[in-house]
Amino acid sequence: MTGRIAARLAELGLELPQVAAPVAAYVPAVRTGNLIHTSGQLPFVGGELPVTGKVGAAVSAETAQELAATCALNAVAAVAALLDGDLDRVVRIVKVVGFVASDPTFTGQPGVINGASTLLGEIFGDAGVHARSAVGVAVLPLDSPVEVEIVAEITD
Repeated sequence: MTGRIAARLAELGLELPQVAAPVAAYVPAVRTGNLIHTSGQLPFVGGELPVTGKVGAAVSAETAQELAATCALNAVAAVAALLDGDLDRVVRIVKVVGFVASDPTFTGQPGVINGASTLLGEIFGDAGVHARSAVGVAVLPLDSPVEVEIVAEITD
């Protein structure tokens, strides 16, 4: 991978992970027109979830925020895979949807998903500014604390 975004990732000390294999009947990302929609990405590191459980109980909001950043990096990797690694083709991150497996008393979902939003801004600059939803849910696949999906606009 080369280019401006590759250089930015290196500057941030980040390396795109391998795209996680789907755990069901779907693909990691699809392109339609000039948009790439990723499937929900879990915070896999080396093929495993580093933490499981509910945010606000077994998982702190700070840890969940770091996990949301990992989800976003995994989503960027899924976008890169469809672009043969050329992330300079990303015009902007249009939308981020984040899900937080929450203890019933936890209401800090937006702060958790800030981990994803902040990372996307650090990687893409102004093109990383996006619309967003942060949703609390009862449980996520594999007991993951967070899941993030993105929509990226690209050029041909």
